[in-house]
Amino acid sequence: MPHNFLSAMSRRSFLATGTATAGLTLLHPFSANAAAGQAHLRIMETTDLHVHVFPYDYYSDRPIDTVGLARTASIVEEIRAEATNSMLLDNGDLIQGNPMGDYIAYERGMKDGDLHPIVEAMNVVGFDAATIGNHEFNYGLDFLLKSTAGADFPWVLSNIATKQGAAPRDDTTLYKPYVILDRTLTDGSGQEYQIKVGIIGFTPPQVMNWDRRHLEGNVQARDIVETARAWVPEIKEAGADIIIALSHSGIGPDAHTDGMENASVPLAAVDGIDAIMTGHHHLVFPGPKYETTAAVDPEAGTLHGKPATMGGFWGSHLGLIDLMLETDGGAWKVVSFESSTRPISQRNEDRSITALVESQGDVLAAVQQEHDETLAYVRRAVGKTAAPLHSYFALVADDPSVQIVSQAQKWYIGEMLAGTEHEGLPILSAAAPFKAGGRGGPEYYTDVPVGDVAIKNVADLYLYPNTVRAVKVSGAQLKDWLERSAGMFNQIEPGKADQVLLNPDFPSYNFDVIDGVSYQIDLSQPSKFTAKGEPLNPGASRIKDLMFNGQPVTPDMEFVIATNNYRASGGGDFPGAKGDTIIFEAPDTNRDVIVRYIVEQGTIDPKADANWSFAELPGTSVLFDTGPKAADYIDSVKGMAITPAGDGPEGFARFRIEM
Repeated sequence: MPHNFLSAMSRRSFLATGTATAGLTLLHPFSANAAAGQAHLRIMETTDLHVHVFPYDYYSDRPIDTVGLARTASIVEEIRAEATNSMLLDNGDLIQGNPMGDYIAYERGMKDGDLHPIVEAMNVVGFDAATIGNHEFNYGLDFLLKSTAGADFPWVLSNIATKQGAAPRDDTTLYKPYVILDRTLTDGSGQEYQIKVGIIGFTPPQVMNWDRRHLEGNVQARDIVETARAWVPEIKEAGADIIIALSHSGIGPDAHTDGMENASVPLAAVDGIDAIMTGHHHLVFPGPKYETTAAVDPEAGTLHGKPATMGGFWGSHLGLIDLMLETDGGAWKVVSFESSTRPISQRNEDRSITALVESQGDVLAAVQQEHDETLAYVRRAVGKTAAPLHSYFALVADDPSVQIVSQAQKWYIGEMLAGTEHEGLPILSAAAPFKAGGRGGPEYYTDVPVGDVAIKNVADLYLYPNTVRAVKVSGAQLKDWLERSAGMFNQIEPGKADQVLLNPDFPSYNFDVIDGVSYQIDLSQPSKFTAKGEPLNPGASRIKDLMFNGQPVTPDMEFVIATNNYRASGGGDFPGAKGDTIIFEAPDTNRDVIVRYIVEQGTIDPKADANWSFAELPGTSVLFDTGPKAADYIDSVKGMAITPAGDGPEGFARFRIEM
């Protein structure tokens, strides 16, 4: 059987490739050892692709080996060849996340009949089904529906409804809540059987806050687990032999709470679900990033004893679940399973990256035009910068890449509030470093040299297509906002050397620096909030010497804070930003505002003004990891003694700060 016929055939049925490729590819033991009445089904997952088709970093304008569905597609072909029967599913966050997504949304647009490039690429690869992630809603419902309309595979999403009924099964859902795919299954003796595979999809209900401007009044969201408990029995009643959950939701607490964002663990406990495809966290499961709990086995890759996987992000991995199925009186059941992942690249001991596969040519060809158009889009110059814009030290010192975002937001809100009832209130600005290493790796930093600033640089400074918001807060809420941000840091023992500074569970996008006030962070004190924003130590106070215009900030003072729709609507769970303090909702994105600000200024000089710093702790030192290129800028960090401290893990460089 020709290989190209196998690829085409995979779009509408399982592959029976074992016989054709056994001489070239080692079969999985489930396929090799299956007996009559037993069949091996391999389920592959991509998740959080975020429009990464080409192995290309549009922000730095260079090819890279760690991302891209075109590379992942090559692994798909290999993995299909290892199994007698296979399926390929996607777990959401597809149409937003890099400049190609913005170019399609803001420049080219989507007319009826247009194909979105990520969907066009997925059609080439041959997906069986997909669900909708939270970032699918970033550009609005009309854009979303047009973007998904050209798929050669079904979309499923059960917990977002255009009209809610008394119970989930009474809802009119935005997409089909589930599908049952009829497939031909080949057993160990070569005999073919029919099997019905149920696929159900979920997205975080928090989209109603995160994209309120697009969704409020148009759709409603339900709790993930509540929705599953309603729909899964119907899928069984409709004849599904097995049920796979596409959960665009992270692996979080074991216990279910209503409306939880990361609900994959309690979802796995729902009776009738056989396998869980997870995502949203941009991590790899099974793997060491998750801790063992009563319900989570990160080594075996199980949630409540059921197989689960998370295939990284941007095409970095394929998530794999291998099921050994057995027929009993015409029905199929899972008798054994394995969970794993497969990467497209590896990091070497010398920090270099080795690509493990080449890109698949037909996938690249499908979106070559959009790739070329995106390159032209991101290379447009909009102004100049007199200072380098980098984020290597953004988590430990006032930083130029955050400073320019704050300056632009503050300038914009000042103009927008002129002549309103809020004119005259002091305007502050909150901004966080989006590219600051972490899960993105040691190259995941903003680094714009002195000279021209192009659109690609602005997208690099501000990663998401958020829109500007302004909130009105009290002095007490302002202080607690900063206390929430200060959870980025571990508590430090005075007088002790080389303590780990950064809390690995705290994402950089929740480390808001507020410009317009000055303050210090006392790391000898415990954090007032957990990494997720929950109360931890109610009486704790890390924020010291909080001043506005040289005067202490008092609890009853009033301020306007310029921020974004995600934060203002409750994203990150910040005091003073729960959706009820919003006084202005801008029609413009934060990126557009930054571009306008740079154009108006002509040349920007966003030198950090050191409005925040750590309180002194004599005889104390801390360690933090950042990108190796940070060494080029170490002398530019003012008021702080930073020295190299060797190599960090996974390609990072380690530095020491004398407190």
